[in-house]
Amino acid sequence: MPTIRPLPQLVVNQIAAGEVVERPASVVKELLENAVDSGATRIDVAIEEGGAGLVRIVDNGCGIGADELHLAVTNHATSKIASAEELFRVGTLGFRGEALASIASVSRLVIRSRQEGCDGAELVMSGSATADISPAGCPVGTTVEVRDLFFNTPVRRKFLRTAQTEAGHVSEAFARVALAHPSRHFTLSHNGRLLHDLPPCPAPPEEGEDRAWRDRIAALFGEDLSAALIAVESRDERTEGLVRLSGFVADPKETRTHTRMQYLLVNGRAIRDRSLQHALGEAYRGLILTGRKPICFLRLEMPPALVDVNVHPQKLEVRFADSGPLYSQLLGTLRSRFLSSDLRVGASNHIGNDEDDAVGDATSGLVDWAKNELGERQRRFDDSAPMSYARHTSGGSVPAFRPFPSGGESLSMHRFMGPRAASSPTAAEGESVPMRAAVGDDAAHAYSESDDNAAPVRALQLHNRYLIVETDAGMEVIDQHALHERVLYEQLRTRVLAGPLETQKLLVPEPVDLSPAEAAAVLDARELLLSVGLDVRAFGGDTVLVHSFPAMLRRLTPGETLRDLAAQLASEAGKAPDARDVLDELLHTMSCKAAVKYGDPLSDEEIAALLAARPATENHHHCPHGRPTSLVFTREELDRRFQRI
Repeated sequence: MPTIRPLPQLVVNQIAAGEVVERPASVVKELLENAVDSGATRIDVAIEEGGAGLVRIVDNGCGIGADELHLAVTNHATSKIASAEELFRVGTLGFRGEALASIASVSRLVIRSRQEGCDGAELVMSGSATADISPAGCPVGTTVEVRDLFFNTPVRRKFLRTAQTEAGHVSEAFARVALAHPSRHFTLSHNGRLLHDLPPCPAPPEEGEDRAWRDRIAALFGEDLSAALIAVESRDERTEGLVRLSGFVADPKETRTHTRMQYLLVNGRAIRDRSLQHALGEAYRGLILTGRKPICFLRLEMPPALVDVNVHPQKLEVRFADSGPLYSQLLGTLRSRFLSSDLRVGASNHIGNDEDDAVGDATSGLVDWAKNELGERQRRFDDSAPMSYARHTSGGSVPAFRPFPSGGESLSMHRFMGPRAASSPTAAEGESVPMRAAVGDDAAHAYSESDDNAAPVRALQLHNRYLIVETDAGMEVIDQHALHERVLYEQLRTRVLAGPLETQKLLVPEPVDLSPAEAAAVLDARELLLSVGLDVRAFGGDTVLVHSFPAMLRRLTPGETLRDLAAQLASEAGKAPDARDVLDELLHTMSCKAAVKYGDPLSDEEIAALLAARPATENHHHCPHGRPTSLVFTREELDRRFQRI
């Protein structure tokens, strides 16, 4: 019969470590929260081997007394709460008192600490070994060193990813804490190389905390993103106290394919909340493309009694006393802000009312000047028009009416050029879409060398989205983007399998700011990216440099293309995918980026080149994502729909 017995304390701590210490980033998060709670104004983080070899955190906080060091590694011993009632009004980041005990049970731990006016002490502990405490000379504050994480649990260590990937997770955890506390100095280094040095951001009295937070965001994620942020703020007076929402949301033109750039802070604690993320998505509905995710940096400040933080082992999720008003507050605040902002691409959202009037006057004057200039040019064009043009017109300006064909003359398909197509720069310049995409050159070149007397393409573009083609069986409707994407994907795959793609060296390497996880994923996949023509190298922090770019994608922007690829790589980072699967996903992304888009007008030559490439393309009936590229309507089906049979 099984016997019920209490577990040894080491086993208890290791079970707790399984919930609290998932990877080195978990250690960094817990120790950073302790340092913040200690009142430190400077916190230095150093890791080696992605954090698996060493995590060292040094702070200048209040320190730990020598007689309390042994309690610091005792399970559920803490200075932050003293009663059960305090669990419902927690004002610190940590409160359970189990992090250090859990970390000590799966690592070699050293803690050196000194309080003001006292002698320093050092605690050394290795897994199950008893803590050894001795005097030590050290500055005021605390230094925690965690070495050989999971050394006594090899199964757990086996599940760690590469050092670069783990360093990316550490950088992500570091960013969450540093973002919430812009008034403190944070540094992060990996293997002796400084990744982040974030000095305190001052808060000018006239601008308040928003300026300090914007500066911290710029330091972490780049000036370009910071410049595209829109400030938001709202207050909700409740009987329990004030609930204040503040922070920044990004202009709709700045989006990502993931939600990792959505930072929600509740009373200084970074959290994940599906309800608030849903409200954020609803606020952006109709402003961003399907599948794209908005970017936000939002803070919620509320009485501690309105939120329960003791619902998740890593305190990443919370439970609100009433989430409905928070949902409405976030949704209403963002929608009101968007309605009062000019969200046109390239327009500034930081213009006052007086400047709005000035801009409006200037715009009106510009329009009047353009009309006059256009009228003058039109008159000069009419005066210089050749006589052959006049012979085809009635009255010199209005074309003569031509009756519909009758008798034996039959109707035939022709190219319809709508206003958008006629005025399109692409149509005016005669540049083909395959040439613009720079991947369909083969088809375009083959078509351009074909017989000039070849029969015209019997195809019609509908709404700049679909191609309608007459077939022997009836009619075929083709999705121009899906078909072009399949053609480009097959060409890319063929070229990659034949050898390295032709690359074009950039005259000046282009820096690209990524999230920590994305930067780690990109640097881990350097060899893979080289196989598709992208030479990416580390630059510092979470910025990488693009040194070369696939020549066939020369019309695309290296930075935006790399961001999409990085998002794809980061989403697969924890799944250990096969290299061929990753390469296939990269080719999907590249072909999708390069293909003609919905709304792109096509010339007859472009349509012909696209249709000419179809027979030689494998699986041309579906795009790389599995969507059909065409729909066939037979004559019999059309006759039935028109009730002829």
